Amino acid sequence: MSELFDAVDALIASRSPLPPPQERKRLRQAHGLTLDEVAAALQVRRATVSGWEAGKTEPRPPERDAYARMLKQLAQLYPANAPVLPEDTAAPQTPAVEAAPASPAAEPAQARTAPTGPTAEPAHTARRPAAPAAAPHPAATTTPASRRQGERKPLPAGGAELRFANGPLAAVDVDADGQVLAYCVGGLVLDVPAKSLPALVDWTLREAALGQPKLSGPGKDGDPLLVLTEAALERYGLPVALTDEERLAGRIPEGHKVIKQLARAEWKLTKRGFGPWARIYRPATGSERACVQLCIPSWNALDTRHWGEAGQLPPAELARVLGVYASRVMTPRGSTAVTGLELMTALHPPTRASEPDADGKRHSEHNPGSLGKDPVDCAPCEAPDGHPLLKDLPRFHVRGPAEKSFEEAYDWARPMTDAECTLRHLVGIDVNMAFAAGANGLVVGLGAPTHVTAPVFDAKLPGSWLVDLSHVDLSRVKVGKDTWAELDASLLPSPFTPKGERPEGPAWYATPTVAYAVELGYEVRPVEAWVRYENGRYLDSWYNRLRDAFLATMSDLGVHADMEPADFLAAMDGYRGRDPELAIVVSAVKATVKGGLGKLRERPRGEGWRPGEPWRALSRPTWRPDIRAAVISRTRINLHRKIVKHAAFTGQYPVAVLSDCVVYAAGGASPLDVLPYRDGKPLPGGFKLGINPGLVKHEGTQDVLWGEEVRERFNAPALNLARYIKDGTVTDVDNGE
Repeated sequence: MSELFDAVDALIASRSPLPPPQERKRLRQAHGLTLDEVAAALQVRRATVSGWEAGKTEPRPPERDAYARMLKQLAQLYPANAPVLPEDTAAPQTPAVEAAPASPAAEPAQARTAPTGPTAEPAHTARRPAAPAAAPHPAATTTPASRRQGERKPLPAGGAELRFANGPLAAVDVDADGQVLAYCVGGLVLDVPAKSLPALVDWTLREAALGQPKLSGPGKDGDPLLVLTEAALERYGLPVALTDEERLAGRIPEGHKVIKQLARAEWKLTKRGFGPWARIYRPATGSERACVQLCIPSWNALDTRHWGEAGQLPPAELARVLGVYASRVMTPRGSTAVTGLELMTALHPPTRASEPDADGKRHSEHNPGSLGKDPVDCAPCEAPDGHPLLKDLPRFHVRGPAEKSFEEAYDWARPMTDAECTLRHLVGIDVNMAFAAGANGLVVGLGAPTHVTAPVFDAKLPGSWLVDLSHVDLSRVKVGKDTWAELDASLLPSPFTPKGERPEGPAWYATPTVAYAVELGYEVRPVEAWVRYENGRYLDSWYNRLRDAFLATMSDLGVHADMEPADFLAAMDGYRGRDPELAIVVSAVKATVKGGLGKLRERPRGEGWRPGEPWRALSRPTWRPDIRAAVISRTRINLHRKIVKHAAFTGQYPVAVLSDCVVYAAGGASPLDVLPYRDGKPLPGGFKLGINPGLVKHEGTQDVLWGEEVRERFNAPALNLARYIKDGTVTDVDNGE
């Protein structure tokens, strides 16, 4: 009988009356509840509640009955005809003090305070103001503790947290009623009164309280970022999508009506124009900045290779993804590659304020440990083809290893031995954040190179060395202070070339590569070198910030540092499904590492460039191919060192190596069938399972028969199986050359 009663109760609940979608939203906001709070109470996703309020979906039992009960109680508290009173914040009132003439940020938007951290629970959403707040005097700012209409209090000096109380960014959208809303981090929603794009920029700087405090003492605060949805683009007169011609140019035409509106309002655009990552600014006056950046997902601002489906998320969810990334890395300044490079500069600004002179004035001076504000020439051997340093070379001249540095990541494979073919599985392991780990603690050049003839090699001196390493024999290598190992060199890649081939004569190498030859127990005699006497660990803070961002986000996904191997493998299995939005952040952080390093040697991007002529990137002090080469060299050497230790200890040799992925033939399908652990401890100096940068995770497992069949099908005995080990899908097959 009780089962029948339960069935009747469920039937009644399935028809629980609900108010119209618009009324559901009004009631929630009237009580100061956020989508997160309602979703947590009903044990559903935030997007589910958002869909109910938009009328896109309807709740089903058992949530429907609870949702109807909540709305019924709210309707009793807030009748539809009741007047809405202006709201105060729960923050304590801040005493008014004289404002420092720092930033002309104005009255924050009408909203209740909410946590600015990306994982903090939101407090309240915004109410729509009765009228736009008037701008305060430019010499003063207002504290978010005072949000009443028309009331202003000056901001205490050094109050960056107050000036940026609503977080670093907002996703701007238009709701069903035609109201423009700005979705901030933490679930906060602001009403936007702006009717045009110039007005939106002005509102952002005066009222929105958006931005990010600087990442280092001599640096600059981060400019606010607005993400414009398709509805917002239509509202402000911008195209929802770019034409083929505009996409190729990377911007809309200069004569577009919105650009004319900006010009009339005395706003300017950077040289890259109005594209997917537009920057709108007015020239700085003293230390004051007036700049807003736009991100336009429908113009492909968020590359799916790095941001996945972020561009398709609802505005609140998109604000969460970008907000987590901004708080842990920095506010995006463009693609992940651009942001990775900008992060280096933000952590090591080129200049700083000097000590006061005799008149008490401070001046701009070089910031020690930075790359400075002026670009430096690279060495000829470090210059990519087409560089102005090479303009006198014959037109079709091809530079070899004795003229050009070939420091690149691994792409090596070999045929399997008969013994390996008797095993059942191919197991791929992948190094976490390999290039970030390669940057950690690396000493790189900060200034211009100095040419030296017949130098004595110094492992502590960054630079490029012309040296013959063909005599290094991997069949007998030093693996400890006084320990040598006998190995099968035919089954190992050379550590000195990206294709794993043994060098045939003198070649240009970065310092970590030459230092490894010495570590293996062999003498080196460089012929010449380009060294950098001004040097330092420029990338350490960059590595630390990206490492912390990666580990914090993986921890949110249930993967923690120092887990036992079996627990780690279990935690990594399906981690992306636990929170797909945070999984997007993980991908973006990893792309920031690789992209930022790639930008250090950015090549020409059209613009009518011809070989021998300078291109735009060369004017940056962060165009440093030598730093990129050093990081790649150290990353490749780190991997080879582990491969050698593993071979010496276990007798196992890699079948294929691609960048940071290594494939072994094994009797079992798990990485634990490849990696040696004794008493729960890994081989010293070898591979270790874990989430920290430099440790390894499981990349994928396939059958040995799969590998042999693929190689036979494409007639490629040395096909790099590491490229396809993850899911077994074979595309873009090379011939093993």
